[in-house]
Amino acid sequence: MRVLEAGTVYFLWVFVAGFALGVVRELWLAPWLGTRTAELAEMPVMWLVVVLAARWTVRRFALSAAVPTRLAVGTLAVGWLLLAEIILVLGLRGLTLAEYLGGRDPVAGTAYALSLLLMAAMPWLVGRAGR
Repeated sequence: MRVLEAGTVYFLWVFVAGFALGVVRELWLAPWLGTRTAELAEMPVMWLVVVLAARWTVRRFALSAAVPTRLAVGTLAVGWLLLAEIILVLGLRGLTLAEYLGGRDPVAGTAYALSLLLMAAMPWLVGRAGR
């Protein structure tokens, strides 16, 4: 139960920040810099959010230092994030999943996929950094 709560809270921190930054990116940065550059410019800020959210979640929920527990929290959060993104893409943009994935920039899309892996691992990584 602790993993479910922690993973959900971790997801919510990252989702809310990502949603807010996504609005800024789409309304102001993308028209000015282009989609790829805007997405790549947003990533360092999101990485900071991920680190801070993971650190806060690990401490707040006093998560066990066990690797499977920490990775389960991160993986659950990424699962929630992907589910929310799919729902928003299908709902707000009116795209099919295939259209959305096919329209992703190859560079920014690859960086995003790597960011998801980083997010999944971050609860474990922040614990290792504190040793």
